[in-house]
Amino acid sequence: MFLVGELGRSMRSDGILGVGGSDQSRATAVVVASRRRWLKRRETWLVVLGVALHAVYMLSIFDIYFKTPIVHGMDPVPPRFSEPPAKRLVLLISDGLRADKFFEPDEEGKYRAPFLRNIIKNQGRWGVSHARPPTESRPGHVAIIAGFYEDPSAVTKGWKANPVEFDSVFNQSRHTFAFGSPDIIPIFCSALPHSTWNSYPHEYEDFATDASFLDEWSFDQFEGLLNRSHADPKLKELLHQDKLVVFLHLLGCDSNGHAHRPYSSIYLNNVKVVDKIAERVYHLLEDYYRDNRTSYIFTADHGMSDKGSHGDGHPTNTDTPLVAWGAGIQYPKPASGNSHSDSVTTFVDKHAHDMPTPYDWGLRRVERVDVNQADIAPLMSTLLGLPCPVNSVGNLPLGYMKLNEAEEVEAVVANTKQILNQLLRKSYIKSSNSLFFKPFKPLVHHSFSLSQIDELISAKSYEAAMKLAVDLRNLSLEGLHYFQTYDWLMLMTVITLGYTGWMIVLALHVLQCYSSLSGDLSKKEHLSVQKKDSGKVYISGCLLMAILSVLNLVEHSPPLYHAYIGMTVFLWTQIFSEYRLIRGLWKYLRERRADYFIKLLFAAAVAVVIVELLVHSFTERKLYTWFFLIAGVVASILLHFSIPWRSGIPVFVCISCWFLSVFTLMPAEIPDNNNLVVTSGAIIIVISLAAKWLDTHAEGNKFWQSITFHESRTQMCSMLYCIQIFLVGVSSVMVFLSTKHRTQNQELHSSHQFINWLVAGSSMVLPLFSANGILSRLSSIFLGFAPPFLLLSIGYEAVFYSALAVVLMAWILFENASHHSSKVKESSLSENNTEEHITIGSDERYLQLSDVRIPLVFMVLFNVAFFGTGNFASIASFEISSVYRFITIFSPFLMAALLIFKLFIPFMLVICAFSAITKLVRVPRLGCYFLVILFSDIMTIHFFFLVKNTGSWMEIGNSISHFGIVSAQVVFVLLLFALTNLYTRSIRIKPLSTSPSLKTL
Repeated sequence: MFLVGELGRSMRSDGILGVGGSDQSRATAVVVASRRRWLKRRETWLVVLGVALHAVYMLSIFDIYFKTPIVHGMDPVPPRFSEPPAKRLVLLISDGLRADKFFEPDEEGKYRAPFLRNIIKNQGRWGVSHARPPTESRPGHVAIIAGFYEDPSAVTKGWKANPVEFDSVFNQSRHTFAFGSPDIIPIFCSALPHSTWNSYPHEYEDFATDASFLDEWSFDQFEGLLNRSHADPKLKELLHQDKLVVFLHLLGCDSNGHAHRPYSSIYLNNVKVVDKIAERVYHLLEDYYRDNRTSYIFTADHGMSDKGSHGDGHPTNTDTPLVAWGAGIQYPKPASGNSHSDSVTTFVDKHAHDMPTPYDWGLRRVERVDVNQADIAPLMSTLLGLPCPVNSVGNLPLGYMKLNEAEEVEAVVANTKQILNQLLRKSYIKSSNSLFFKPFKPLVHHSFSLSQIDELISAKSYEAAMKLAVDLRNLSLEGLHYFQTYDWLMLMTVITLGYTGWMIVLALHVLQCYSSLSGDLSKKEHLSVQKKDSGKVYISGCLLMAILSVLNLVEHSPPLYHAYIGMTVFLWTQIFSEYRLIRGLWKYLRERRADYFIKLLFAAAVAVVIVELLVHSFTERKLYTWFFLIAGVVASILLHFSIPWRSGIPVFVCISCWFLSVFTLMPAEIPDNNNLVVTSGAIIIVISLAAKWLDTHAEGNKFWQSITFHESRTQMCSMLYCIQIFLVGVSSVMVFLSTKHRTQNQELHSSHQFINWLVAGSSMVLPLFSANGILSRLSSIFLGFAPPFLLLSIGYEAVFYSALAVVLMAWILFENASHHSSKVKESSLSENNTEEHITIGSDERYLQLSDVRIPLVFMVLFNVAFFGTGNFASIASFEISSVYRFITIFSPFLMAALLIFKLFIPFMLVICAFSAITKLVRVPRLGCYFLVILFSDIMTIHFFFLVKNTGSWMEIGNSISHFGIVSAQVVFVLLLFALTNLYTRSIRIKPLSTSPSLKTL
């Protein structure tokens, strides 16, 4: 294995960086060839290391953020009641019912839920149940029935899967009867032997109809069950046992909200339907049992936004109604103060809840008791005298229960012990596998607290016992969070050190191999030429890695923990092995003048600002608009000092940047505009004609000579250019004809399909045979990818293609102007600098501090290609109608391939322009690539800390995808380099001997 720095020492001893070089040209050639072979091997090793590192570290977020909170092995803790308050409980969940739409009156001033409203005022208790995002059906039902919030590891397993089996109120019951949606009922009942359940077929969930009939179906199933019991003695005996749960899942509001929006008459009428069902269920059971031992809970799993969606933490999604009445439930109380009597102080949806009850609800005089959604599970369990679900984190809302003082304390103690048992189990698991276990200090003496509570209960000091029990419960919840995040600090430190070490390794590689720094250090005697053994560093690194591996094995750490730590130790061992270079660099910097540090700090500040803007652009595309508006002005002013305004280049650069700035203001959902796509073909032809004219007539101009240089001009190149123009015109015509025919005849004409495939395929091959000047080849590439992009476009993204190409040309002109300005300042190369050109590669020079702008501008343009018309995750990027000019018969793999190819085309333009610029200014492309990866990893670390395990599925998924996207750039950019190298490797510029070279720092 080639270690970082080993080659640097051999290079310095060989003298190829300006120390002790041979005077014999043959010996120099041998040394140069040897260096190039070494450099290729070393960079191959660096790329492999980078790919492995990013792949391993990308997995770390699942060990940090997405570990299941569920543990097994705890004993249930039933409340110590002489007799439970209720024999049976009915749970009615109206899926997607918003609190405000349930409580507020309609346009006529009448309330939509008269029965439940009467219950609130005369018979039971009410409040708002606060859901925690993701406000989806499964997480909401898990919180209500199992008492804990969505297992975050479920995001990696799919919405319907149960990543880990969990306990629920249904599990603890003697028997559960459940009817409703096929997406919900099987989650809780399919593996439950003591359950009777049924669900309707998926085909019933038709968004084109009024879905309230689904609620009626659930009620009819339960009514039919009771009717059958009159003729079935076993069923009747079962129905008369205690600890029974009846669950009716009412999906109507959710389906109608999605299809018709929550303001629609269909949705609002569905509120009346569920109220009527609640009334019918109540009267049915009261007539059936006649014992007043039934409890009723009515609530919803989540609300519904005004747009007919849910998932995030907006109050319209998190605020759901809660109404409870029957056995064990308190009667209404008059409101005092702000009408609230909250059983908890912190709500999981993180919104303010001290606001008064809305006046139009008409309930300000009735006391309101708000709860967290997970609090409903211990409420149901306590009503039936059941143990709380063993993984529940809910607090028993005493404001709903009708218990005497002793029973209240016993119920809260049972709730507290159940949560404490989870903590003790997690503590035991962690301590049994940890050599340096750190317990949760506030609960080290929990046994004493429990004994104290028992003593106070025996002494009938119920108020003091209640206070101690509540405090112990709150501490237990804090302890659960402590053990859930127990490894976070260690893992996040290791991963951060790993990324930092990787960036330092890249920086040292660039400094050693692509800058004149090593030679400068040797000349100033800051870098000893003596070979010193670095074996001690590697032995120390191996010893540390072995010790940490043994510790991980003893602690039974997951296998990936070994990989995280091993990778980080390896990288820092590599860094410390370069201690002589780092020490020499420090001495070198100490001798520099103040103006050097000002330049260095300014460059670092600009780089950090740009990288941070790129980070924020992942959530705010409009930042690019401001960036290009400012960049257009700044670039034109800088060009003013290099070239005269009459050349038109400064104005062109400014206008092109401003033109591109428009697109990130447009919606990501691209509207269909066939005429705009056709017009875009004409714009592409006009741009290419202008480039052709400049390529032909501006070759003698000193500002254009570098990009219009040709080794030869042939008639075939002119003919090829005409063919490409023709293909763009054909593709524009086919856009019009194919769309018109498909719209009128509802099919794709086979001849149109053949022509489209032929034009798109052949056009991409033609640039390989174009002239090899920079402007000629890039114009040909622009024309070559235009037909497939036009044929895959549906709207303004076709114009974006031209706008991006024009900005890329502006970038090339800017770099060309800077290149020309440098040549004017330095008319000839010193002997030493000539040698430096040779050692890096053919006609390549060392990187300068000012060259940092090239990878930074590349990153901005690369991300603009990503976000200019949306992004990979947007609806616009995967608009299926984009492929209808090539295929209309459903073929997922072919359609996906075409859509992804369309997204890749702007990236390929940016990479081609980047490759051309590295040739134009004679900097090593791989050196710039490593700088791109270095800056990308600054973004990676930022996104690593922005990964979310709470919020909507979209927010969680986006945070993961953002981290994954920037992590994958080490591979993605390299693959695009390899692909575009087919087009750019034959580009030629003026030989170094015929043009002045640039000054190096």
